[in-house]
Amino acid sequence: MPLSSQARTDALERMGTRELDVLVVGGGVVGAGAALDAVTRGLTVGLVEARDWASGTSSRSSKLIHGGLRYLEMLDFRLVSEALKERGLLIQRLAPHLVRPVPFLYPLAHRLWERPYVGAGVLLYDTMGITSGNARGLPHHRHLLKRQALREAPCLRDDALIGAVQYWDAQVDDARHTMALVRTAAGYGALVANRTQVVRFLRQGWRVVGALVKDLESGRETQVHAKQVINATGVWTDDTQAMADARGQFHVRASKGVHLLVPRDRINSRTGLILRTEKSVLFVIPWGRHWIVGTTDTDWNLDKAHPAVSAKDVEYLLEHVNKVLVTPLTAQDVEGVYAGLRPLLAGEAAETSKLSREHLVAHTVPGLVVVAGGKYTTYRVMAKDAVDEAVQALEAEKVPGCTTDTVPLVGAEGYRALWNARHRLAEQSGLHVARVEHLLGRYGSLVHEVLALIAEDPTLGEPLPSADDYLRAEAVYAVTHEGARHLDDVLARRTRISIESWDRGVEAARTVAELMAGPLGWDEEQTEREVSHYVKRVEAEWAAQNQPDDASADAARLGAPEIVPLS
Repeated sequence: MPLSSQARTDALERMGTRELDVLVVGGGVVGAGAALDAVTRGLTVGLVEARDWASGTSSRSSKLIHGGLRYLEMLDFRLVSEALKERGLLIQRLAPHLVRPVPFLYPLAHRLWERPYVGAGVLLYDTMGITSGNARGLPHHRHLLKRQALREAPCLRDDALIGAVQYWDAQVDDARHTMALVRTAAGYGALVANRTQVVRFLRQGWRVVGALVKDLESGRETQVHAKQVINATGVWTDDTQAMADARGQFHVRASKGVHLLVPRDRINSRTGLILRTEKSVLFVIPWGRHWIVGTTDTDWNLDKAHPAVSAKDVEYLLEHVNKVLVTPLTAQDVEGVYAGLRPLLAGEAAETSKLSREHLVAHTVPGLVVVAGGKYTTYRVMAKDAVDEAVQALEAEKVPGCTTDTVPLVGAEGYRALWNARHRLAEQSGLHVARVEHLLGRYGSLVHEVLALIAEDPTLGEPLPSADDYLRAEAVYAVTHEGARHLDDVLARRTRISIESWDRGVEAARTVAELMAGPLGWDEEQTEREVSHYVKRVEAEWAAQNQPDDASADAARLGAPEIVPLS
């Protein structure tokens, strides 16, 4: 089902006309997953998000679908096993068009003890993936001599390794995956609306019986009644709980993870890298024509909507990755930056890197279920647990169990057959086969809908200014089918132009805004406002990146206001 502007309006109207079984608050990966889980059990479901789908942490992750080698080292076998099972499901069945294998090289620096130690860990990692029943499609790890490792990654300094172990994990375009979850849920009947804020919870005595929601585009408020409300607001969990006067059984702390993007030619390697740091691990991840270098793990108590990247963050990542590179990276090599906030369950640990990545689900007050913590890879398990908890307060024996392990996301069905026929698709569409491959990796079997736009208007087959990877048709499709309502939605989440281009999307901004204007009914003034806002956002991010610390970077980033302010 297309997430069109009219579909959003209809969904908000219908939410106010009936009591729902479940209302999910929060349009990140867990909230979207919970909506899909609930609706595929036959429940009536609403999903609201105050900003855009995946506008928080779910568009700013390391973009990895993985078990987490470092959690294995912490002996957290259950978390790793659970995550590896989910990795296999996503690659094989749920989203093969969005989740794909990626190799990583682990350089060994110490003789005698390190190879057996790392090798045993990676062997266990692979074995746990196989025993999960979902490892097909990922090669087995392999041990490399020094010369073999340097052949795979000539970028490494000769004195940085004595050998290596190479293993495979997976990566995802997190924002597109979350949006696909929302779109799949809508296709099964969920009522979904972004730019819709919960103003307050509705109560009958102590019980939560729904929420008063506000359409931030029109200002219209709607009372949405629901038998159960699920709070899936990530790092905003404590704020949302406070609206229900719920004294939480746990609290969520935010940990900032910073990532840099550099051009692919700056690091000469055929494989990703995983490097040890004093606190955690550092990844160098292949990402199209770029590398993602990250991440950090530091406490964050400032603005949650737009966590800022400071000069100190950039220096930290460059310093650590340069320890192993023949040709060091400089700040001038950095194309884009982004920071995401991990929602960690608060404990006694002094450092956020030691806080829990486990998730918890609780009925903190009658009618309100909260789900918090966890990691991107295990979103489906978190969603299942949250809906299971909500169902306990319904007529549980009449509600079927979770089916999302067998429900492919939009674009998944038929993807592999289309990939095999990509040369024919290229011939039929008049596009280069590399372009078709890129589209298939973003839309899967929905690629025909994008190609239909180009067939109708061939100018939409042209690339966007300073963003050659993306076509004009994709900006239109983002509005008509993917729920994009503002320029920022398209440049930062439906595409990744805001982090992949040197000018961070400034040159493409006006063209994209003009393409969006027709479907959204913008006049010239609104189009100009969108462009102006986006340029100010980029300027604020650049200003923040030159600040020495978090506080000054946060102040600089807040210089750009929200295009749609929250109430």
